[in-house]
Amino acid sequence: MNSIAKFCALLCLLVSPVFISYLHAENDVLGEIELVGASKVENTSGVWIDGQYIGYLGELKGSKKLLLLPGEHQITVRQGGYVDFAQKVSVRAGQKQIIPVKMEKDLDVTLPRITAEIKLDVKPNRAAVFVDGVFIGHIAEFTGIGKALLVQPGKRRITISLPGYQTFETDIELVANQKTTIKTELPQGGPAEGTPLPH
Repeated sequence: MNSIAKFCALLCLLVSPVFISYLHAENDVLGEIELVGASKVENTSGVWIDGQYIGYLGELKGSKKLLLLPGEHQITVRQGGYVDFAQKVSVRAGQKQIIPVKMEKDLDVTLPRITAEIKLDVKPNRAAVFVDGVFIGHIAEFTGIGKALLVQPGKRRITISLPGYQTFETDIELVANQKTTIKTELPQGGPAEGTPLPH
C-alpha cells in the first residue's frame, strides 16, 4: 500500500462515524471547571478538590485545565493570611463552569514583626509550600533575587508537596533574622493525589 493509499485509509478511519462518536463520547465524560482569580493573590493560591491539593489557581488552564467527573465536588482555595474560599459545585458531563474566586484577608492573622528568612531552591517550582501545616504559596513565589519565605523564628516544619512527586518534609530551628536555604529536587513517583487539605 503506497503512502497516498495509507493516508486515504487513515482519513477514512478518522472521519468514520464510529471514531467521531468515540471522540465525542470521551469529551462528554468529564466536566470542566475554570477558576478565575481577581488578582495575584487568587492566582497564586492553592487549590484543593475534594480535600486533595492539585496545584495553584493560575496554572490550572491549557493542558492543566480542571476536568472533573460528573457529580458534587468541594473546591477549596487557600492562601496564608486569607480566609479559605470554599464552594460546592455540581459538575455535569461535557459542560464548562466558570467560578470567580475572591480571597478575603483573614483579620485574625497577625504577621510576625520579627522574622527569619528561608530561601527555597526546589524543583519543580510548581510545588506547594506549607509552614507548620499552613499553605503559604508555591515555590516559584519564593525563588529569585530578593525573594524568600519569611517565617516567625522558632521550630518550623516545612513541607513541600506536588501530586505525582514524593513529599519533602523537614524541621528547622530558626532564630531572629537568620537566613537559611532549603535546596531539594522532589523525586517523581509519589502518590497521584495531592496533599490532603490541612485542618
